[in-house]
Amino acid sequence: MLNSDEKYLNIILSPIRVCANYRPKLGQRTSEGYTLEGFQKLYRADSFYTWFGLDNPLIYAAHKAAGGMTSVYRQIGIGCEHLFREILTDYLMLTSEQVNWSYEIPGTGNRKRKLSLDARIPLENIQDTTARERVKAWIAAAAADLDVEPSIINSLTGAVFEVRQGYKSKDSKRQNADLANAATAYTKSYFPCILVLSSQIDTDIVLRYRASKWFILTGMVGANDPLKSTYDFVKNVVGYDLAAFFERNSETIKNEVDVVLEALLSSK
Repeated sequence: MLNSDEKYLNIILSPIRVCANYRPKLGQRTSEGYTLEGFQKLYRADSFYTWFGLDNPLIYAAHKAAGGMTSVYRQIGIGCEHLFREILTDYLMLTSEQVNWSYEIPGTGNRKRKLSLDARIPLENIQDTTARERVKAWIAAAAADLDVEPSIINSLTGAVFEVRQGYKSKDSKRQNADLANAATAYTKSYFPCILVLSSQIDTDIVLRYRASKWFILTGMVGANDPLKSTYDFVKNVVGYDLAAFFERNSETIKNEVDVVLEALLSSK
């Protein structure tokens, strides 16, 4: 195993391991969620649910599995987000502060709301000239692919990223927030890119986001195109072979996920 693999594996697996302890909240205001015993006590106190036999441990297992799977996908996304920032730190020699990006908007009661994207590459902070020119050339080519005006392309000082494990949600509130983030990024002279680790993204979303000048990379393997593939971008532009990392550590990752799934599918 390469030296960085252990660190990167821990970054991506730590959030996933948390899912093994998932407990369904069942619409109640509880931070811990319900054990099987707590679930049965709650449902047996409800005559209607008791008549239908909904206090059955299999119902509890179904609740735990459904909510737990949502949590697994979410935590995989969080792990990927953390991993991408760490790769930028290691391979572009950026600081933790430099790879983070946020901005403020007016909130209620004269308060400010802070919004953030998952990662940032500021060109001025890349000390290696070759790496800086490589990233700059990629930004220019990607922006041109979106038909961004040349004058705007020339003003871009870096790129900001939203990192997703996949993107199928048709949640309009989430999409509108993303589109607002892109508009703000351009006003701050950053090029906005959604970086998807899988190939799971809805075609309608791609069309809508590209129309709003979001650039989208997806988890294509073997495309040899850093303007289409997340893995080619990370390898050819950032300088790290992320696909190879996942490939050589796949069995370890699968084993960890299996442990989590077994815990989630149990009624205990």
